[in-house]
Amino acid sequence: MKQSTSLSRVGRSAAAVLLAAGLALTATPATAGGGGGHGGGHGGGGHGGGHGGGNADARGTDYTNPVSAPFADTFADPAVIRGKDGYWYAYGTTDPLREGEGVFHTLPMARSTDLVSWEYVGDAFTEANRPTWAAPDGGLWAPDIRYVDGEYRLYYVVTSTTVTEGPNDNAIGVATAPTPVGPWTDSGDPVVDPRPGGSGNPDDFRWTFDPSHVVGPDGTEYLFYGSYYGGIFVTELDETGTEAVGEPTQVAIDNKYEGAYALWRDGFWYLFVSSANCCAGPATGYSVHVGRSESITGPYVDREGVELTVSRAGGTPVLAPNGNEWIGTGHNAVVTDLAGQDWIVYHAIDRADPYLDGTDGINERPMLIDRLDWVDGWPTANAGAWASSGAQDGPITSGRAVTTFDRGIRAPWTGDAWRTASDDQAGTHAVSRRAGTLVTKHTVTGDVRVEADVRLDGDAAGGVVAALRERGHGHGHGRHDESASAETARGGGDRGRDPTPERIAAYVDQTSGELVLESTGRGGARAAAPVPAGTDLTTWHSLVLEVADGVAYAELSNARLGDPVAVVSLDLRRHTRTSGAAGALATGAGVHVDNLSAVPLANEVTEAVPQPVPGELVESLEFDDGLGEGWEVVRDPQVTVEDGQLVWQVEPTDLVGAGGTAGLLLRDAPDGDWTVETRLTIDLGVEDIRNYQQGGLIAYVDDDLFARLSHVAIWNTRQTEFGYELPYAGGTRYGGTIVGPPSDTTLLRLVHRTDEAGEHEVQAFTSADEGATWVAGGVWTFPAGSDIKVGLLAHGLQGGGAPATAQFDYLRIHAD
Repeated sequence: MKQSTSLSRVGRSAAAVLLAAGLALTATPATAGGGGGHGGGHGGGGHGGGHGGGNADARGTDYTNPVSAPFADTFADPAVIRGKDGYWYAYGTTDPLREGEGVFHTLPMARSTDLVSWEYVGDAFTEANRPTWAAPDGGLWAPDIRYVDGEYRLYYVVTSTTVTEGPNDNAIGVATAPTPVGPWTDSGDPVVDPRPGGSGNPDDFRWTFDPSHVVGPDGTEYLFYGSYYGGIFVTELDETGTEAVGEPTQVAIDNKYEGAYALWRDGFWYLFVSSANCCAGPATGYSVHVGRSESITGPYVDREGVELTVSRAGGTPVLAPNGNEWIGTGHNAVVTDLAGQDWIVYHAIDRADPYLDGTDGINERPMLIDRLDWVDGWPTANAGAWASSGAQDGPITSGRAVTTFDRGIRAPWTGDAWRTASDDQAGTHAVSRRAGTLVTKHTVTGDVRVEADVRLDGDAAGGVVAALRERGHGHGHGRHDESASAETARGGGDRGRDPTPERIAAYVDQTSGELVLESTGRGGARAAAPVPAGTDLTTWHSLVLEVADGVAYAELSNARLGDPVAVVSLDLRRHTRTSGAAGALATGAGVHVDNLSAVPLANEVTEAVPQPVPGELVESLEFDDGLGEGWEVVRDPQVTVEDGQLVWQVEPTDLVGAGGTAGLLLRDAPDGDWTVETRLTIDLGVEDIRNYQQGGLIAYVDDDLFARLSHVAIWNTRQTEFGYELPYAGGTRYGGTIVGPPSDTTLLRLVHRTDEAGEHEVQAFTSADEGATWVAGGVWTFPAGSDIKVGLLAHGLQGGGAPATAQFDYLRIHAD
C-alpha cells in the first residue's frame, strides 16, 4: 500500500500557548500534504515510514522482536527512559529472566545504545535494599521510571505489605537513585496506600497496581494507578513525588482495564490502558487501548467519543494480536527516538512458546518494540498492522550529528566557547565558558529536530539552535555574540545595531523563568512560555527544537517522556531561512549540554492500514420467512423467529472448558477468504451484574477450538469480547481480546484470511453506529486444514438470574 506522509504541526501553536498557560487544551488533527513531521519513521523506508536505510545524518539499528532476547526470555511490563548519560534503560517486572533459571530478579534493569540491542545491568532491589514495608511474600511488579529534579524515580507495585494485617494489601512504592541503575533507596512507605475493598473483609483490597507518573503543565506531579478490581485512578502527588495527596479521580472503569500509561501530545493527554487477561498462555488476548482528554484528570474518551468510565466503556485499540506469532501484546510504555518518531514498548507472548518453563506457570513475556504512528490524532502501532514479525527498521539513535561527548568535542561539532566537563549523572559533557554556539560544521537542510539535555549555572541562559547562518557567511562557527542576542531579546542592548546571526533558537532563560523560541534576521519573531515555578533548572532537563513546514516548535521536559513542563511554537515568517548549522547555544558561561543531536525530522504516517472490505454477498439470512434451511443445529437451541428477527433467550450454558453445553446455529463458510456479519440487539442493560450473559457470532471447529465475538456482560461492564479456546497440553486454554464498545444494537463482523502457511486467521470488528465506523479488533488463528463453520450463539447465564434475550436481524456471509 502506498503510504502518505504529512506534518503534524497544524494546531501546535494553539496547543503550546494553552499548555503554557495551564489551560484546557484543544488540538487540530494532522492535515495532508507537506514534508516530514513528528511521529513517523524518517526517510519513508517502506510501509509506514522507516529510517530510510543508509542516510548518514540519521541511523537506526535494524531489529527483530523480541528485543530483550539477548538477556532475557521474559521481561514483562517494560518501562524505558533515556538516561542523562546517553544510554537507554529498561525496567521489567519481577520474574526469572531465563527458562530454567528459577531465580527471581526483583525489577531487572537493562541498557542499550540504540533501543534494540539490550544488555542486563542488574536488579533494582536485593534483600539489602528491599522496601522495609514490603511483606516477605510480597512481589514487586510493574515499574515506571522517571527523572525529576535531578533524581531518578522508580515507581512499582508491592503486592503485599506490612501496612495492614490483611494479605494481598497491594500498594504503590517509589525509590530514588542518582543514576538509572541505582543505588535505589525506597522512600520508606507507600506512595498510594492499600485500598480496602467494598466488602469490609480483612483480606479484601482493591488492586493498586501499575503506576504511571507524569508532570503536569504547572509542575504538579500526578500518578495513575489501578487495575481490574477497583478501576484506574489518577492522584496528585506532593512536591517530592512520594506521597499521594487530595482525592483521586477515576479515569477508567473497573473490570476492563489496567496498565495505565499517560502522555501529552498536540493538546491532549492520552491514557493508554491494557485489557483482558495478561497471562492465559496460548490464548492470551491482552491488548492496548487508548482514550484522550484535554485534562490530565479526564474525562478520557475514545475515537468514537465514548468515555472510559462508563459501563459500555470506550477505548480505541492501539495494539492487539494480529495473527503472527505474537499474542498478549500489552502493558506498554512509549519512547521517542532522536528523529521524533514515537515507539511503543510492550510485552507479548510467542504463542508457540507461551510459558517460561513447561506448559503452565509463569507466562513468558519478552519485551518488544514497534513504531507508534498517530493517524488523525489517534495512536496505533505500525499504522494498525500492530506487532511486527521479522526484520524491521530501527529507531533513530545515531547519526552524523549525534554525540554524548564521551570522546570530547569532535567533528562535526565546532565552538571555541565550549569545553568538556564531567558530573556524576551525565558523565563527560560540554559546558560554555562564555557566550557562543556549539554547532555542526556542515549545513543541516530540510526539516530538522535538534535536542539536548541542558542544565544551567547561576543566571545562565542556553539551549539549542537550528538554521544558524553568520551574517555574510554560510553558517556559524561558534564565535558570534549570543550574549548580545539575549540582551536584545530581553529589551536591552544596543538597539542601533543587531549583531545576531540568522538562526532559530530555543533556549531556557533562568532569569525570566521562560522557554524562549525565536528566529532572528529577516523575518525575525519571538515567543516564550513560562517554566513552572519551582523547576530546578540547575538539574538536567531535555530540550527539543523542531523546525518544519514554516513552524518552529520547542519543548522542555524532565526526561522526554511525553510530559513537557513548557512548550512553545512560532509561525516563521515568509522569508525565514531554515537551513544552516545546528547544535547548542549559550548566552554566557555555565550552560551545560549533553546528548546533543541534530537529525532530519521523522516523516509522519497519516494513513492506517485499510480495513478489509466484504466481497460478494453469497448468503443472506434475513429471517423474514422463518429460520431458513441449511443450518447445522448443535444441542438444540430454543430459538424463535418473530417479526423478521431470530429471537434467542440466553441459555444457562457455556462452551468454555471440558464438555461444552451451549447450543449453536452453524453454517458452512465459503472456501477461501470470507466475511460474516450480524446485527445484534441484546437487553443486557448496563451496570448490573449479569455474568457472563452474551450473544454473538462464532467461528467454530469443535467445542475445544472456536472463536466467539460477543456482546457480553462482565461484572458491571458491557464489552465486545473476542474469546478463543484451543486444545493445549492435554486440556484446553481460553482467553479473550476486547474490541470496541457495544451499544443497544451492535454490528459484529468476523473476517477470515489464510496466510502463506495455510493457517486460518479470523479478525473481529464491531460497530456501534450501524456500520458508519468499524473498530478493528484482534486476530485468532486456526490450524491449516481446519473446517471452520460460522454461526450464532446466546449463552453464559449464571446463578439463576434473569436471562437476557438476543435478537439477530440477519446473518450475512460474503466471499472475499
